[in-house]
Amino acid sequence: MQSSLDKVDELVIALNKLKPIKAEYQQKLDKKFRLEFNFNSNHLEGNTLTYNETELLLMFDNTKGGHQMREYEEMKAHDVAYKMINEWANETERPLTEQAIKNLNETILVRPFWKEAITHDGQNTRREIKVGNYKEYPNSVRLQNGELFEYASPSETPILMNELMEWYRTEENKLHPVTLAAMLHYKFVRIHPFDDGNGRVSRLLMNYVLLKNNLPAVVIKSKEKNKYLQALHEADAGDSEAFITYIAEQLVWSLEIYIKGAKGESISELGDFEKELSQIELLIKNKKANVVKRSPEVIYSIYKESLTPLFSKVFNKLSKLSVLFTDFEAVVYRESTGRTTKVEKAYLELLDDTFAIPNINFSYTTVNFRWEGFLGEGAGAFSERVDFRLDFDDYHYYINEKNNSRNELTEIKKLYSQNLTETEIDSISEELAMFALGRIKETYKHRTGKELN
Repeated sequence: MQSSLDKVDELVIALNKLKPIKAEYQQKLDKKFRLEFNFNSNHLEGNTLTYNETELLLMFDNTKGGHQMREYEEMKAHDVAYKMINEWANETERPLTEQAIKNLNETILVRPFWKEAITHDGQNTRREIKVGNYKEYPNSVRLQNGELFEYASPSETPILMNELMEWYRTEENKLHPVTLAAMLHYKFVRIHPFDDGNGRVSRLLMNYVLLKNNLPAVVIKSKEKNKYLQALHEADAGDSEAFITYIAEQLVWSLEIYIKGAKGESISELGDFEKELSQIELLIKNKKANVVKRSPEVIYSIYKESLTPLFSKVFNKLSKLSVLFTDFEAVVYRESTGRTTKVEKAYLELLDDTFAIPNINFSYTTVNFRWEGFLGEGAGAFSERVDFRLDFDDYHYYINEKNNSRNELTEIKKLYSQNLTETEIDSISEELAMFALGRIKETYKHRTGKELN
């Protein structure tokens, strides 16, 4: 009967015959293994992001899903660590060191935090998890039979980690790469040198060895967690071959996927259709969650949250130009039941009245800023005006909408669920003020043939 290691060797020969792999095929393979490894390794440790949420996060930096921010941070940090081991694997002369392993732990845990723990006598407690440093307190895990399984003590840990590095350097060029990778994983986990993140670091180290030996990464599927733990328990009981065989079997899966991908064949698996469909459903769900239909209440809410600070900033900017004229005013026009109504009141009071009209679902409003009686010599007492228009369709509001206003101004389009940012407010008011000043300077030059400086 063919052993798992023999099967691995056979598939490696088949894969090597297909190299070099086309760039487009390699890109698809890289994406698949990146997502599979990050999702499954974190999911094994309790991260609740779905596969689709993981893809949205890593590919598009989308944090939709309602999870704790730490889960998003750790998933992104784990992706950074995955890139680190790929870089290390490509640097063939770079040695694996204890400091590198500490850096992996610091990377995936992001920053110190508090976590529930179990004391040596089985009592529940809370401890601060210090990232990138070996443990200061004993750690253990409660087995299914209720007993506590103790890992190496804090005092033993530095010695055992040093011995692990010596073992690795001695065996690096002697053992089969799968055996080396699996045993590095197991020996590391048996020490459990950190307060948290040991499982993730062990799988990163295992894959560092595989990648360095030009093998694809092994993905321990979260749905097979029990088989994974059983193989580790068998190694604890003295049967390390059981764990090596388990890792080899997972590598067979990776190699078969790689061979398909290298041939340009589909690398989708059973269940990938559901993954893709649920991802699309999630995107639509997130989009729907941001879609609000126009109503008087919605428009008034946008006015209070976004347009009031915008109008105030615009008015303050444009009113500074009044020093050049004898008079300055702002007049608001609104569309209402097919006619334009002119309202002349104090500026902001006028706007409040305009947007707070009950049961009026108007589609646009325009503010005219007018300057009368230019004070400069030689050009006459000319007047100037600029229009500032807002349009409202069923799902969006527009500022300086291109179909209805001067093309010189930048259009901004927003969903009703989206407020203007401070940057956008500053940009709009600055642009409109510069536009108004430009109009004044153009008129002056047309009348006098001189620049207004």
